[in-house]
Amino acid sequence: MARAEQAAKLTKVKSAHRKKLRPLGGATRSLLGKLVLLLLVFMTVPVILYSEFRQADSEKRRLLLDSVRAQGRLIAEGLRPLLSREDPSPLPELNDAVKPLAANFAGIKVLFRPASEHGLEDFFFVASEPPVPAATLKVERDRLIERGVLDKLAESCQMQVPIALRHLQGSDAGELLTSITPVTTKAGCWAVITTHKSTEMLGTAIDQPYWKTIEVRVASAIYLGMAIFTFGLFYSIWRSIMRFRDMARGIGEGRSPVKGFAAQNEVPELSEVAEEFDRMTGALSDSAESLRRAAEDNAHAFKTPIAIMRQSLAPLHRFIPGDNPRGKRALEVIEESVDRLDYLVASARRLDQATAELLDATREKINLSRLVERMLGAYADSLASRNLTLSMSVQPEIVIRAGQDLMETVIENVIDNAVEISPEGAEIRVDLRRAKSGAVLIVRDRGPGIAPENLERIFERYVSLRDRQKDHPAESDARHFGIGLWIVRRNLQSIGGQVWAENRPAGGLAIVIGLPIAP
Repeated sequence: MARAEQAAKLTKVKSAHRKKLRPLGGATRSLLGKLVLLLLVFMTVPVILYSEFRQADSEKRRLLLDSVRAQGRLIAEGLRPLLSREDPSPLPELNDAVKPLAANFAGIKVLFRPASEHGLEDFFFVASEPPVPAATLKVERDRLIERGVLDKLAESCQMQVPIALRHLQGSDAGELLTSITPVTTKAGCWAVITTHKSTEMLGTAIDQPYWKTIEVRVASAIYLGMAIFTFGLFYSIWRSIMRFRDMARGIGEGRSPVKGFAAQNEVPELSEVAEEFDRMTGALSDSAESLRRAAEDNAHAFKTPIAIMRQSLAPLHRFIPGDNPRGKRALEVIEESVDRLDYLVASARRLDQATAELLDATREKINLSRLVERMLGAYADSLASRNLTLSMSVQPEIVIRAGQDLMETVIENVIDNAVEISPEGAEIRVDLRRAKSGAVLIVRDRGPGIAPENLERIFERYVSLRDRQKDHPAESDARHFGIGLWIVRRNLQSIGGQVWAENRPAGGLAIVIGLPIAP
């Protein structure tokens, strides 16, 4: 016995441990969990790749600008002898000197500020190749001032850094300012500006965010298309599975006009699964029907000899004299045994029927409100004989999907239980109402209640916590095998319902039944 208890405790511990691990494992194995993981991958990979490629582009841009600055410095050094000449003035020859140097650039422009001046407005374009109208040059100079490019140049005329500023020429062609190289002479501050066309800088994020580059935009479009296709595929699979689930639920609840998975399935990949499900449901339905027939046949076969034994006992009462207590007692024991056997046969029949309902529950729309009212009306005589009061509150037109016999068995067992354990003069209350989760049927009695640790046990098979009747202990043993509430739970589980027990604060027990409402 001790070993059995230890094994039971170990089983409970293992079960609890599995329940703790199940949510995590189920989340990673489910289609939704995989979809979440895929979403995280789709969100993480672009961020990592974007960071790496942007860093590579920054390095590429730095090398490119260093090269451009070196080219600008070479051009400025080539022009230095001309710019350093004091007499005659280099200005008339400057355009001719710049022209051959601009072959490898989008353009070369030269700014000049006299030594006697110190403001930003004192810089003027004195040469340009290709030629640009004076008004356009003034606009470009104002833009350089506005963007702060000429600030450091105006302070010391010593700025020698590459600049990446995008602006437009008069012809609206894209142009990049890529280098400004100052040359200081006695006459003033000269600034040689080299520019490249933006088409020559493709592949780098010059003067713009990296995400605006054409490579990033094309890659983003491809990646977005791939993501839409992938998640669309997942959605299609999920939708097919959900439709298959709804199909199974409709067949199980009797809502589907066609009883067969294969006949309703539209997904070729699930055709073999549908056929296998049809075979399984067919086997379950045949087994349930066999159980029902066997229950009826066995009950009929046993009832006949039991009735014969009961009839045969009547003459024995007349032949045994009243002064023979041992004979009288023997007859009573035989009668009690026959009653017990009769109840055992009825219980076995109910067990077989409950098992059959669990395998293949009959489903039809039932007006539960009318069924409860009709069945409670049939208890008038039983309640009057026990001096019991019945009060009920039944909301009208509550419709569920279940079998008529199945629900009658459930209601009958619960009401019988309440009647038998209620003391004389007590009240039994029945409430039926709608709730958010469906329909709720509550049967409250004024009996002794149940110990909290046994509230779940009363729904187990062959568990009866009812005290023996003092006057007729044998009758109590014969009638209470602990299967009534077990059948209630099994029947409700077969149609998606549930049942539990609660102790009432003022004394007594409440049996709560939850049922899904028919759509």
